[in-house]
Amino acid sequence: MNEIVMQENQQQQQVIQHAARQLEAGMLVAFPTETVYGLGADAENPDAVARIYAAKGRPSNHPVIVHVTPEADLSYWATDIPPQAQQLIAAFWPGPLTLILKRASHIPDAVSGGQDSVGLRCPSHPVAQALLRSFKGGKGGVAAPSANKFGHVSPTTAQHVIDEFPDETGVGGAIAAVLDGGQSEVGIESTIVDLTRLATHGPVLLRPGDISAAQLAEVLGVMPAAPDFAAPRASGTLDAHYAPNTPVVLVASDALASTMQQLKEAGRSFALMSHGQHGKTEALAHLMLPAEPHGYAHDLYADLRALDAAHADVILVEALPDDREWQGVNDRLRRAAFDSRDVLGSLLA
Repeated sequence: MNEIVMQENQQQQQVIQHAARQLEAGMLVAFPTETVYGLGADAENPDAVARIYAAKGRPSNHPVIVHVTPEADLSYWATDIPPQAQQLIAAFWPGPLTLILKRASHIPDAVSGGQDSVGLRCPSHPVAQALLRSFKGGKGGVAAPSANKFGHVSPTTAQHVIDEFPDETGVGGAIAAVLDGGQSEVGIESTIVDLTRLATHGPVLLRPGDISAAQLAEVLGVMPAAPDFAAPRASGTLDAHYAPNTPVVLVASDALASTMQQLKEAGRSFALMSHGQHGKTEALAHLMLPAEPHGYAHDLYADLRALDAAHADVILVEALPDDREWQGVNDRLRRAAFDSRDVLGSLLA
């Protein structure tokens, strides 16, 4: 048994080393993190980073996050590492937290969408850490947004990545390797905190995630502010994002039954994502997620993809509590439903 485990470990290490060499050659590699799967490139190679944008169909002014090892010298990437950054790193790294800092001048602005800032994160997933340590001897950075087409539902398994890029992950495709690390543990993207304007704005929460504003405040001694119009652009903060092909509509719990009945009477099909019991429904597909934020986040993207495969006219999502602990999940659902605000009315017209 021990020999089999050793062989499996050796094979995995060989796969990871091969992926690292592909990154060093300027190719793209999809890899697991504890949040979602990332589509990675050498952060210091503008041509390689450009391949990410091309593969995803991502606007060139929308920044990506640079992933580094736990041992990384952050002063190589950023010009100023304030005490607040060190506090957050000590509390949450490796983990699902991205820090926005002032970008060092020698770091290409391709990773920051032309801004003078850079997003840095140290993932906790063992495969991600092994890849980062193998890449450039552990001294490089891997720029990696989520491994999906821009604006689509983020992938939380290797199969999701392959499904998203069916023509790009084979021989000769743009993605040289897809590393399989199982399903992502967290399930939604990292919390992003801007620390570039501390003197005037304090810490600013650009994107909520698994690490809550309250947890950040416990470490920083102050509640992070909400973003303003002058805040740095950051990954996953556009109004419309994380959306499946099927329109998503958020419906209050006490309005679900009547909404489903109206759709049935109008001859419209629907899929349902709930966190409570609603008895037998006429839904083409119905998935009930855990009624607590961490479990819900873990299942969210995989279940949105599953419901999307039902090809219903609409995906109804039972609205979640408006509590601070649900902030990260509510943020993703709000963006997923943003372009579908008028869909229900048109379906029932």
